[in-house]
Amino acid sequence: MQNKLKYIIAIILALSFTMSFAQERESDTIDAGTVNVVKPYTPTISDAFKIKETPSLNDSITAKKKVIKYNIFSIPVASTFTPAKGKAATVDKEKPVKLYDNYASLGVGTYTTILGEVYLNHALSRSERVGGYFSHHSSQGDIDGINFDNNFSETGLNAYYSNKMKKKSWKVFGGLNFETYNWYGVPDQSIETFDVDHSFYTAEIGGEIKFDGDVSFDESIINKGSILFRRFGDDQDSGENRFVLKSEFNIPVSDEVINTEITIDYLGGSFDRSYFAQEELNYSNINFGVAPSYQMKQDDLTISLGVNLVYLNDTEASESKFYIYPNITASYRLVDELLIAYGGIEGGLIQNSYHAFAQENSFVSPTLFIAPTDQVYNASIGLKGKLSNSMSYNISGHYLADNNRALFKSNSLLGTPETNYQNGNSFGIVYDDVTTFSIAGELNVDMNRNFKLGLKAEYFAYDTDNEAEAWNLPDIKASAFLDYQINEHWFAGANFFFVGERKDLFSQAGVLVPPTPITMTLDSYFDLNAHVGYKINNQLSAFVKANNIANQEYQRWLNYPVQSIQFLAGATYQFDF
Repeated sequence: MQNKLKYIIAIILALSFTMSFAQERESDTIDAGTVNVVKPYTPTISDAFKIKETPSLNDSITAKKKVIKYNIFSIPVASTFTPAKGKAATVDKEKPVKLYDNYASLGVGTYTTILGEVYLNHALSRSERVGGYFSHHSSQGDIDGINFDNNFSETGLNAYYSNKMKKKSWKVFGGLNFETYNWYGVPDQSIETFDVDHSFYTAEIGGEIKFDGDVSFDESIINKGSILFRRFGDDQDSGENRFVLKSEFNIPVSDEVINTEITIDYLGGSFDRSYFAQEELNYSNINFGVAPSYQMKQDDLTISLGVNLVYLNDTEASESKFYIYPNITASYRLVDELLIAYGGIEGGLIQNSYHAFAQENSFVSPTLFIAPTDQVYNASIGLKGKLSNSMSYNISGHYLADNNRALFKSNSLLGTPETNYQNGNSFGIVYDDVTTFSIAGELNVDMNRNFKLGLKAEYFAYDTDNEAEAWNLPDIKASAFLDYQINEHWFAGANFFFVGERKDLFSQAGVLVPPTPITMTLDSYFDLNAHVGYKINNQLSAFVKANNIANQEYQRWLNYPVQSIQFLAGATYQFDF
C-alpha cells in the first residue's frame, strides 16, 4: 500500500512539473538570437498605490462564520394569470413652433394714430444674410388745452448685410430716419397761433467685425472693431457729423494678456444762429482714447484693473487736454449664484451731441452750445444674485462726479421773437458740475417662457455747483413690465413708468428790466400701458393696446402736456420668402 502511495505521489509531481513547463514554453516568445534582460524590480512610492492585496488578520483565533440560509415556504397553487408583453410608454410631443424670419405689423387708433413695422431677414446662403427694418409712428395730436399744432411723425428705414465665416463675422448697415414735431408748448395758448413745426433727419452707415479665433494683426490679437458715420440735421440749417472708430485688442505680455480698447471719436457741426443773436455757432472736437485693462481670477474673486486715457483736441477753440480716468471693477461670489458682491470705480469723457440731445428732448432749439462732459468718476457697489431658479435681484448704489454735465433748461420768452422757438416754447442746454448719489433696486421673475415680470426703482440726490437746481432731473424713477402667454392663442402684457418731481426755470426777457425768473416744479407722474392679443394661427395675430390708461394729463417737459388715454388696434403677420 505504501509503495502504491509513493508511485501515485511521484506521478502527480511529474504531471505538475510537466504542465508548468508546457505553459512556460507556450508563453515563451523568444526568437532565435534574441536575448531579454530582466531588470530586478525596484519599487517606488507611486507604486504603493497600485498594490492591491487582501489584508491578513493578526488575531490568533479566527473562526469561519457559518453560512446563513434563507428558506421560503413555497406552496404550489393553481393560477390562470398570464403576463402581457411589456410595451414602453410613449411621450406626447408638442408640435414644434414654427419660427418665421419676417413680419409686418399695422395698427390704427385714437388721435388718428398710425403704427406700422416691417422686418425682413433673408438667408442668401449658410453664411450670408440680408435684412431690413421699416417703422412709422404718427399721430395728429389734438391734446386738450393746446391750440397750436401738436402732431408728430417718426419714420425710419434701415438695412444690413452680414457674413459669418469660420473664424470671423462681419456686418455692414445703413439707415435713414425722418422726424417731425411741433414747438407747441407756448406758455400763453390764447395768443394768435403761428407755425411751430420743425423736423430732424438722420443718415448713418457703419460696420462691425468680430474674430472668433486668433488672428494676428501687428503682433496683437484683435477681438472686434466697429466704425460709424452719422449725419444729423434739421430744417433750421443745422448740421452735425460724427465719426466713431473702435477696436479691441488682446496684447500678450509674458504669460499674461492685456485687453486694450482704442477709440477715435470725431464730432463737428454748426447752428445757423444763437438763441439771442444772429451769429453762427460752430463746434468741433476729436477724442483719442486708450483703455488697457488686466483681469485677475482666483476662485470666486474676479478683479479687473485698468485705466482710461483720453486726449481731447477742441479744434474749434484750438485747445487740447489730457484726461486720466480709473477703470477698476471687482466681483466676489459670496454664495455661488445666490449672492454676488460687486463694485468699482470708473470714469470717462462723454461726447455730447446735437443728435443725442434731440433724441432725449425733441423740443430743443437749434441754438445749442455743444461740449463734452468730464465724468471724473462713477463709484458703484452692489449685491446681485438669485432668490430661486426663476427669480433674480440686483441692489446697487452709485456716486458720480460729472464736470460740465449737460442739463435741459427752458429757454427765455423773448419780448420780440424772431423765430417760432423763441416764445418760451423750446429748451436749451446749460452745463454745471454735478455730483449724483443714487440707490437702485431691481427684481426679475422668469417663471417660464409664458410669464415674465420685471420691477425697477431708483432714487437720486443731486448737488450742483453754479445752477440753483439740477434742471429737469427727477428724484425718483420706477418702472415695471409684465409679459404673459395665457394659453396657446391668448397673450397679454403691461408696462408701468413713474417719474418723480423735476424743476425748471421760466424766465421772460423784458424790454427794459428782465423780470425775476420763476422756478417751476413739474409734478410727478405715472403712465400705465397694457395690451392683449389673440393668435389666430401660426402666422396671423391681432392685438389691442391702451396707453396712459390712468388718463394722466402730465407734463414731461415744462408747458408740454401729453395725450390722454389712447387706444390702438391692429394685426401682425409673420412670413417667410
